[in-house]
Formats: sequence, C-alpha cells, structure tokens
Amino acid sequence: VQLVESGGGSVQAGGSLRLSCVVSGNSYSGKLIGWFRQVPGKDREGVAAIDIGDDSVYYDPSVRNLFFISQEKSKNSVSLQMNGLRPEDTAMYYCAAGRWSRWWRENLKTERYDYWGKGTQVTVS
Repeated sequence: VQLVESGGGSVQAGGSLRLSCVVSGNSYSGKLIGWFRQVPGKDREGVAAIDIGDDSVYYDPSVRNLFFISQEKSKNSVSLQMNGLRPEDTAMYYCAAGRWSRWWRENLKTERYDYWGKGTQVTVS
C-alpha cells in the first residue's frame, strides 16, 4: 500500500489549505484513512479520520468545525480541507491507512495504522 500526500504549503493565519492523499496498492484491506500531524520533538497526533466504507468521520476536538475530511472514491483519494488555520497548526502532515475501531477516539491513534505516507509540510504564519 502506498500513500502520497500533496497540497501542503505556507499560508497566513486565518487562511485555508486542502491536503490530498492518494492511496494505491491491492494489499490494503482495512477501511480507515487518517490524517496526522507532527512537529519536531513531539508525538504524532491524529487530526481526522474517515471510514471509507460508510463515510463516518472522526475529528480531534481541536480541529472540529475547522478541518473537514472527505473521500473521492473515483480517485482513490482522501482530502483534508483545513480552514481558519492558526500558527499552532504548523506541522508535517501525514496520511495513513489503518484498521477501523468502534471506539471513535481509537481511530485517531497511531497504533491503529499500518501504512504511512511521507508527509507534506504545512506552515502557518
């Protein structure tokens, strides 16, 4: 399974960015795609996730109503629309493929994910 992120960049506070993650490969049998972010010296944290089977979505409370995750099945991609960006949103953003859990908070934990992209940098000033 390969995941390739795109769409990162630099933006002023209050601005928006849309990240995209293209998923390829035939060995992936899970149904969870998540977005994570990490800054140097800190743990990777889950931002949003989507069950690609039924479009159920999960958000960290810090980004709820600002970030929106969605999928485009025809393109095998999952997007993260980020609005109202703040300097503290500055991080490397990664998408990952994992195994769904009935407990929503579990779907934002790195332990549930088996495949990772290389990341795309988001800088908010």
